[in-house]
Amino acid sequence: QEQLVESGGGLVQAGGSLRLSCTASGRTFSNYVMGWFRQAPGKEREFVAAISWSGSTTLYADSVKGRFTISRDNAKNTVYLQMNGLKPEDTAVYYCAANSFGAVAPVSTLYNYWGQGTQVTVAS
Repeated sequence: QEQLVESGGGLVQAGGSLRLSCTASGRTFSNYVMGWFRQAPGKEREFVAAISWSGSTTLYADSVKGRFTISRDNAKNTVYLQMNGLKPEDTAVYYCAANSFGAVAPVSTLYNYWGQGTQVTVAS
């Protein structure tokens, strides 16, 4: 059974950093595009970042560009999201997702595997 499990969330002060991890099991996702999305209370899920299977192509939402970095280690079947300069508006549940279509895109409907999410709370 394919599974994506996120970890690394928590409570941090504004300006601080967190690193989220997403480890896949049940199949290899090394040839999948991987992405991070987030959903804040009362808001729709939104795209954060995505990375190609090789890691050579990345895409970021404008709101996180320059602060967040997505990376992956295919040998470990793991994708990371390094978050620096966190702001209260980054508070959300962060979801890892896998896309078998090969498109590094911000469209959630392209992602056919999803994790359960990890809470990130940024205090002001």
